[in-house]
Amino acid sequence: MIPTQDGDSIIIFDTTLRDGEQAPGCSMDVSEKLRVAEVLEHMGVDVIEAGFAIASEGDFQCVNEVSKLVSESVVCSLARANAADIDRAAEALEPAKRKRIHTFIGTSPLHRQYQLNLDQEQVHQRIIDSVTRARRYTDDVEWSAMDASRTEKDYLFRCIETAIACGATTVNIPDTVGYAYPEEFAELIREIRSTVPNIDKAIISVHCHNDLGLAVANSLLAVKAGARQIECTINGIGERAGNAALEELVMAVRTRPDVLPYKTRVISQDIMKASRLISAITGFSVQPNKAIVGANAFAHESGIHQDGMLKNAQTYEIMRPEDVGLHRSSLVMGKHSGRHAFKKKLEELGYQLGDNALNEAFVRFKALADKKKDIYDEDLVALVDDEIQTGEQAIKFNRLRVMCGSDIKPEASIDMEVDGKPLTSVSLGDGPVDATFKAIERLVPHSAKLQVFQINAVTEGTDAQAVVSVKLEEDGKSVNGQASDVDIIVASARAYISALNKLITKRRKTAPAALSA
Repeated sequence: MIPTQDGDSIIIFDTTLRDGEQAPGCSMDVSEKLRVAEVLEHMGVDVIEAGFAIASEGDFQCVNEVSKLVSESVVCSLARANAADIDRAAEALEPAKRKRIHTFIGTSPLHRQYQLNLDQEQVHQRIIDSVTRARRYTDDVEWSAMDASRTEKDYLFRCIETAIACGATTVNIPDTVGYAYPEEFAELIREIRSTVPNIDKAIISVHCHNDLGLAVANSLLAVKAGARQIECTINGIGERAGNAALEELVMAVRTRPDVLPYKTRVISQDIMKASRLISAITGFSVQPNKAIVGANAFAHESGIHQDGMLKNAQTYEIMRPEDVGLHRSSLVMGKHSGRHAFKKKLEELGYQLGDNALNEAFVRFKALADKKKDIYDEDLVALVDDEIQTGEQAIKFNRLRVMCGSDIKPEASIDMEVDGKPLTSVSLGDGPVDATFKAIERLVPHSAKLQVFQINAVTEGTDAQAVVSVKLEEDGKSVNGQASDVDIIVASARAYISALNKLITKRRKTAPAALSA
């Protein structure tokens, strides 16, 4: 079944699991992708692009498992314009209740000459062959003209007409390299609508990248010009500078109906939950001043602003925090809080944990409450995000002791379990974190390089939890780890171990006997 639309409806096509994952260091395993897909479907996303089925066995498995899990949203797989890609996509999508094959080919002179080494007629024939083949498997076929914004218009119009004639029900006009300017891009959509004779038989989609910071603006002006599907990602993650951010698009439409008289099916109250999940899984922290989901998006420090807020929130807030899933605290959490109150608070924050995960999170909450007098919502979010990060654990953190100071060589002693075996290691280092990481490396030897080490305070005060993000790279593949603790060194050790666990999981999937810790 093809997503339907009326004149003022916008189809939200989320590509976090495909294009979003292509951001360097942003890979997700199947279990993580399933959690994201579940949240996307619950929040009302129309189409979930689950992956690029032929890219790897992992991508195929992801598309296949998401196809089994999702029932309301359309599940989509990307495919290049060749038979092998399309057949593999169809195989992966076989269990899906609602499925889409998304096939694409570069149409610009640069892509034709340097990437494909094909002339106009050869690319045109590839469009005919690929869309026709995809249509054999499903009546929901999307065709994309990669680098459309730099393609000769007459040729682009011809390709769009052909794709629709061959059975494409959605035609996507990507600004692949973020080159277009908003009014220029809107004019292209208007020309497509007025020039392509069979355009009424397909939905016009747009897929804008953010290289010039214009992805959201380009997408919204394209809608005003007649596009009715927007391709986007949570937190705007994606290749290079990323994609149009789902949360910004949805809230722009919701907040300015006078300018944008359209609607989406997205439940905006789930936005923060989705944003936090993606941040926790990928280890990509959201910048504080990020629109909609940044820590400062609803914060007011200026005296004039605070005075206005106290008198009427609308003086400086064009959206309510509750509209995106931020809830002002109605339950004050502390060391005397019970399991029921803890569970209720997590539900207020948008988390539904299973019994085992809830029990583990509650134990950590109690330990945190013994260290911190005031437990803020942000502390609980960081704590639960740690649980989300925890997957297969070949390595388990038990205890860390560090000696350091201005006049001594830092020394770290760590107790861990590696494949169930308790081990201890001691190491010196240039600093307490360096000593800690070297102690871990003695127990789990590896050749991965530390590419990112980032610390962010969760709340204010000297007793604030620190969230540490670590990215490791080995053989061209990156993994992320994230952890929080009131002790920065402990958080660093946990984050490093989290990344190593993901690295070990990747190794074992490709070579089961590769690790010997």
